This record gives sequence, structure tokens and C-alpha cells, in this order.
Amino acid sequence: MKILVTGADGFIGSHLVEELISQGHQIRAFVYYNSFNTWGWLDTLPQNILNQVEIFAGDIRDPNGVREAMKGIECVYHLAALIAIPFSYHSPDSYVDTNIKGTLNILQAGRDLDTPRILVTSTSEVYGTAQYVPIDEKHPFQGQSPYSATKIGADRIAESFYRSFNMPITIVRPFNTYGPRQSNRAVIPTIITQLLSGKTEIKLGSLTPTRDFNYVKDTVRGFIEIEKSAQTIGEEINIATQDEISIGQLANEMIRQINTNAKIICDDQRLRPEKSEVNRLLGSNAKIKLLTNWTPQYTLETGLNETIKWMEKNLDKYKIDIYNI
Repeated sequence: MKILVTGADGFIGSHLVEELISQGHQIRAFVYYNSFNTWGWLDTLPQNILNQVEIFAGDIRDPNGVREAMKGIECVYHLAALIAIPFSYHSPDSYVDTNIKGTLNILQAGRDLDTPRILVTSTSEVYGTAQYVPIDEKHPFQGQSPYSATKIGADRIAESFYRSFNMPITIVRPFNTYGPRQSNRAVIPTIITQLLSGKTEIKLGSLTPTRDFNYVKDTVRGFIEIEKSAQTIGEEINIATQDEISIGQLANEMIRQINTNAKIICDDQRLRPEKSEVNRLLGSNAKIKLLTNWTPQYTLETGLNETIKWMEKNLDKYKIDIYNI
């Protein structure tokens, strides 16, 4: 297929591009335009893979560029978004413009161009703190940060285009994804990079929240398996391991793997406002297993081990002494 991946320069997007290329698809990678002509994590891919990728530099907020990028496309994986929660506290306008307007641009262009398949990326953050577990797709939504509120808005606009115009849309909802190439704004790279740099006091926020972590290769396979199934059109689908771990337990596992002499200290600037903190996320994967052939292939231990090995070789890409929001 001729496939467009938006957010292809990002963490999950770059892994998705790599896997789709390996499966023989023609990929147009939508990357954020910048005058340095950098393509984010795509720049780190082997040249033989990158040579097979058609780069489209643009801005997801601009409907004209989005429409041009979608011409001749059979399937869109829409991953482009602003995702950092702390940054959304003081720059919410940019999240509305990127996450809501950007998604609307994809949907409008898809409607005009009769795009055969569109997958819109959601997030487990739309659920807020679990009201029951495991969290299935019928769980209520709660905007506990400007980021999650804009993702709820984007999801609902996507749903409206499916219902109003019978468009072939699926909302894909990964729970917390981790792995090589993830930025230090996420908790796992934050812990690993501090440990690998030799620090013995690991700065973190709250240790009690729990999360359901997907290794990035499992997340990518989830996207692809969802696209393959006609039964997923018009659906919202979690990608989750259905297993949870607290941030404190997670940190201790990485301390065990890297440096048993390290200890955790609380850094106040990393704490979310009390009503904004999502205290528990544990996703149900019953629906994705019912509608597709997906099951998680990586345990948390093996996924962390692969991530640590990659970060050992790429530690120079991280600004470890700066709190990355």
C-alpha cells in the first residue's frame, strides 16, 4: 500500500515507518518542517531503509500541506501530536491547534480525497484515573490535563466523521509506550539516562501511580494488526498489556538492572497537580484480541533490557541534567 505516517519523525512514528518498510509498503513520512532540514528520529534509521521513505516536510496544523501529503494515499496512520503533559499546562493553545485542528485537517482531507483507511492515534490519558479496571473502551473520559482534553476532542471529532460521513476511521488507543528513541520527557528514559550517567540519586515525581506499559514494537504491531482488520472500522481500540506496575516498582526494576547502589528522591517540579495526576491506568486488551491477531510479545523485563542497551549507545543524545517537560 501507499501509506502516510504523520508524526513519522517521532518516537512511535519512526518505529512504525521502519516496520512498514520491512513489510514492503510505500511510505510517505510526514515530518515537522524546520529550516535545519532535520527529520527527527528518521535521521537515525539505516540509510538503506531511509532511501525507501518519501519525506514530506510540513505542519499538521496547515490544511493545505496536509491535503497535499494525503494525495494518492491508501492508508493514513495519524500520529502527529503534542504529547508532553507538563508542557500542556502552560501552552494549551498549541495543543488545541496541533491535536484537535491537526486531526480535523486529516479528516477533512480524507473526506475530500476518499482516503480508504484512516487510523487516528489516541492515548490512555483520555480515561483519567481508572474508575474501574481493567479499563475497556466504554470507560468514561476525563480531561485531567490540557493534553488529555485535546486528545478527547480529537477522538470525538474522528468519531463524528465516521458517524456523519461513513468514513473508514479507527481510533487507536495505546497505553504507555516505551522503548528506544523515546524522549526524556517520559518516565522510563528519565530513569534509565540518570542511571546510565552514573547518578546515584534518581529524581522522580510521584512513585505511587500505576501504568500499563507497551514495548514500542508491540505498539507498532498493534497499529498494523488493527489496520488489517475490517472489523475495526468505526471502533475505538486499546493497545494494552493488561498488566500494571507502579512508578516506584518500575524505577526499582531499572535500578536492579543498572546500578543497585542508586536510590530514588522526589523532585517537586516533577509532581503533577493533585487533581491532574492520573493515579491508575490498567488497560483491557480484550477488544484488540477479539478483532485482530495481536497479542503482546514482550515482557516488561525484556523490553526494558532492549531499551537500556539502546540508550547505552545513544546517551549523548540526551540532556540528562535538564528536566525535560
